[in-house]
Amino acid sequence: MIDETFLTTDEVLEYLQVNRRTVYRLIKAGKIPAVRVGRQWRFRKTDIDAWLERERSHTVRPPVSSTATAQPAKPDGHPRVLVVDDEASIRDLLSKTLALADYDVDVEPDGRVALERLRLFGYDLLITDLKMPGMDGLTVINEARRLNENLPVIIITGFSTEASAIEAANLGVSGYLTKPFKVPKVLSVAARALGE
Repeated sequence: MIDETFLTTDEVLEYLQVNRRTVYRLIKAGKIPAVRVGRQWRFRKTDIDAWLERERSHTVRPPVSSTATAQPAKPDGHPRVLVVDDEASIRDLLSKTLALADYDVDVEPDGRVALERLRLFGYDLLITDLKMPGMDGLTVINEARRLNENLPVIIITGFSTEASAIEAANLGVSGYLTKPFKVPKVLSVAARALGE
């Protein structure tokens, strides 16, 4: 007999660690199948697990090479996000979290390579760590703003200080997350930054 375990919306929220709005976006986009039962949705757990596995298999993209040619933002309407952080675990968490919400995500561990990506590709949102070896996050933001002054930016940091918060506010960033952060918080800040 096939295991037909069904989850309620609340159980899916807890299972995926996302907010209700994100689940409804995924249903509307046809990413996760759902069945309407009265006024509630039901989800087959095997469908959720299969979707998660597909997302994990194509979330992280290879680094850009110096011979890459410029490409416009994807025409599929999904917001493109560039994540810059020197911690692999943070890059992985943000990449998977944002992919769950149907964002196209690229990740970079280094500010200089991230700026090269910003020069070559169109992005709708930049998420950057403040404290990184080599080029720090504030420099990345300043350079990114020279390329696109209207690019929304979210700062993530484990070393929040009043001075860095003031400088971030002066740069007009759209969000400021301190580590450790929760998945729903990331999604809500990203949605707000993109005007969703």
